[in-house]
Amino acid sequence: MKTKLFLTVDTEFSIGGAFDDPVRYTPVGEQAVLCQIEGKSHGLGFLLDTFKEFGISATFFVEVFNTYLFGDQPMRDLALRIKAAGNDLQLHLHPCWTYFKNRDWVQRLKVDPPTDHMNGRSLEQLTEWLNDGIGIFERWGLDRPIALRTASLITDRAVYEAMEGCGLTVSSNIAVGIFRPEEPNLQLYSGLHQIGKVLEACVLTYIDRQIGSHIHHRSLTITGASWAETRSLLLRAHASNIESLVILTHPFEFVKYAVPGLTNMYPSRVNQGRLRKLCAFLAENGDRFEVATIGQLASRTASAARGSNVLLKAPWWQVAGRMVENVLNDHVKFL
Repeated sequence: MKTKLFLTVDTEFSIGGAFDDPVRYTPVGEQAVLCQIEGKSHGLGFLLDTFKEFGISATFFVEVFNTYLFGDQPMRDLALRIKAAGNDLQLHLHPCWTYFKNRDWVQRLKVDPPTDHMNGRSLEQLTEWLNDGIGIFERWGLDRPIALRTASLITDRAVYEAMEGCGLTVSSNIAVGIFRPEEPNLQLYSGLHQIGKVLEACVLTYIDRQIGSHIHHRSLTITGASWAETRSLLLRAHASNIESLVILTHPFEFVKYAVPGLTNMYPSRVNQGRLRKLCAFLAENGDRFEVATIGQLASRTASAARGSNVLLKAPWWQVAGRMVENVLNDHVKFL
């Protein structure tokens, strides 16, 4: 049996520190996705070129509430470019952007600060957000999304109830190494799972450190795992008969920058190399791995999920190597 692999890209603009200091900082639009350096896009451009080179279609979860500040054109144009390159577009929501509906948002910061979490919300509020997001997709001339990814992968059972009501049948909202839901039945590490009538494709979460009974979980991202670590996890997933796994990335992971304004950008050669090695590996191992898109799960019913929840463990020496590699990547400008 081939292991399906879903490469997912959260495609979003940046608040850029504006909520912390609106005098000094402003939100960052297209540059947070394009990551242009001397006229070359090391973010979205690098991703699209790499996927085209290796014949891969990825799923881009496109954030749409940024329209409340930037209007339709900036993200719509990027979404149309992604679609034209043969990739899958699905819905991503960061509710903090709805704060810009208030013209007096700067004055409100001290008394009513924004929030970005979708857990702990009423069904009515969630339904309103989902319908607004779907409406923006349709206004942009895109196909109606079938899948959702919540902000920062924070979710709860109510999110799935709202999705059912809005006709969203697939989700990729869970990455236990990033956020552990309170509900035990949402603490999912791998594979496809039925949550009500929604099919959840969780981001692969694995054990990267264990000391006695203390276990540290990590979710699989390009910036968070070395290539050696990722390769081992893919091979272990296939050997464990895990039906599918999800990898998470963002366009801005392929550059280095100064926060909070995403300034002084340099290419991240380490992260770019990790993605290229992953794509080459997948191209060379088509007998074991099949790259798929979240949109292709539309034909799957939630009841078809096998429900296995295998928790993998990365080799300790590769974890140690990744820690060293990431420290160097963070502190050496031209790596």
